[in-house]
Amino acid sequence: MTKSEPISISPKEAFKILQQHPNAILVDVRSSMEFLFVGHPKGAVHIAWIDEPDWDINPHFTTEIHKLLLGGISGDKEKQAAVILICRSGKRSFEAGKTLLESDFENVYNVDEGFEGELDDKHQRSSIGGWRYHGLPWEQC
Repeated sequence: MTKSEPISISPKEAFKILQQHPNAILVDVRSSMEFLFVGHPKGAVHIAWIDEPDWDINPHFTTEIHKLLLGGISGDKEKQAAVILICRSGKRSFEAGKTLLESDFENVYNVDEGFEGELDDKHQRSSIGGWRYHGLPWEQC
């Protein structure tokens, strides 16, 4: 039976997987502007799920992930590299992960707090959750 939803993990769990499994990949699925100007996890690869100018779902998303894995998707699924997806708060990456699973990917994870986490009472991010909130390595242009 195939999974229909990516495995939800915290930012710290994602970081631990990346440290323990060098073949695991972290894919930031936010828009180009978010990736560049808000910042991103250090070492993350950028493949937008939805991007400007039209804000349509990237029709090449799955193909781009296949290319990133360099053919690792075929063969023994138990040995597939983990694909960890992250966005702002975990919603877009969750949808992107479902699409990967529908395309026969395995070992798909979603960082459920995302890079910036949910909005707090003051409508600000990075104060109650997310990659940055937890002090994990990140950078910006």
